[in-house]
Amino acid sequence: MSLDIFWFLPTSGDTRYLGKSSSGRPPTNEYMQQIAIAAENLGYDGLLIPTGSSCLDPWITAASLAPVTRRIKLLVALRTSASHPTVCARQAATLDQALHGRLLLNVVPGGDATELAAEGIFLDHDQRYAAADEFLTVWRALLQGQTVDFSGKHVQARQARNFFPPIQRPYPPLYFGGSSPAAHELAARHVDAYLSWGEPPAAVAEKIADVRQRAARHGRTVRFGVRLHVIVRETSREAWAAAERLISQLDDETIARAQANYATMDSEGQRRMTALHGGRRDRLEVSPNLWAGVGLVRGGAGTALVGDPQTVAARLQEYADLGVDSFVLSGYPHLEEAIRFAELVFPLLPGKTPITLTRQTLTGGAFDIRATHDTAEQQGAAA
Repeated sequence: MSLDIFWFLPTSGDTRYLGKSSSGRPPTNEYMQQIAIAAENLGYDGLLIPTGSSCLDPWITAASLAPVTRRIKLLVALRTSASHPTVCARQAATLDQALHGRLLLNVVPGGDATELAAEGIFLDHDQRYAAADEFLTVWRALLQGQTVDFSGKHVQARQARNFFPPIQRPYPPLYFGGSSPAAHELAARHVDAYLSWGEPPAAVAEKIADVRQRAARHGRTVRFGVRLHVIVRETSREAWAAAERLISQLDDETIARAQANYATMDSEGQRRMTALHGGRRDRLEVSPNLWAGVGLVRGGAGTALVGDPQTVAARLQEYADLGVDSFVLSGYPHLEEAIRFAELVFPLLPGKTPITLTRQTLTGGAFDIRATHDTAEQQGAAA
């Protein structure tokens, strides 16, 4: 089975060392374009463009990539609690036209009450999912050409229409990730692909089975994906050394502060990510080659597959054997690691071909990867 391999656009900034801003790269539009062009040239199938108060606006970022990409799909965050479905339907149709049918949408009801409150949104966990259900009911109908009258608890619309259809019919595919029963029910009712964060395979299998059963009750089928970081090197020793180097400048106070912040969230997915490691450095390999070090200070996806190319490919295959056909991957820094993963692992994955590094892939943006790629290889060899 051919796998869809997506990469991640770091719209809140990039770094070589977690928790150390002085080693970071700002999320300039030039850098985002350089990653997007590299990912397209390398053969990635898509790019996830995230959302959050510390991120560049995903819709404007996606629009800025339309003129510089031709093939790669853009998975753009759709905040159901922060807009109205009529407005978002028009935006989605317009962006899908600009991208010539390459738009995918990642449904995000929200999981950080503090962040939501800053945007004027005061809904608890289940209310956000109820609002998302109403939003998607209206949004899907509009993009299928219907005129909508809707009076819900959270969404109202009178004679709503979408005048400019998208390229993709009936609408750009919907992706979504969430771990609570309410989230699974939303996925079963509305979305095309359910994304799990990188939990151990047995836990992911349970989530897939639940979403699949719920979808069947609605007469639907859903595809499945996993969101992971990757740390791959030519040898396992080098990979684990790179993982330790990524968190080598973290102090206990920084970790404790981050974990205290995550504890205030009502996201079940975040709770599950945090429970994998409990904020402790001595219990980070939570499943063979599945390392939770990223989650010490990063919210959301907090695990990475660590190892040599053959091992990482085998671990991805374990998820694929569960029914997963899409992987949304990332690595620090995102430009260099996109190149490294494609070079080392693509030849081992079904449906992917070995890549050839070209001048266009390595240069033409904020960072000349001919130099940084060689430097990273030398660092790995010296570890």
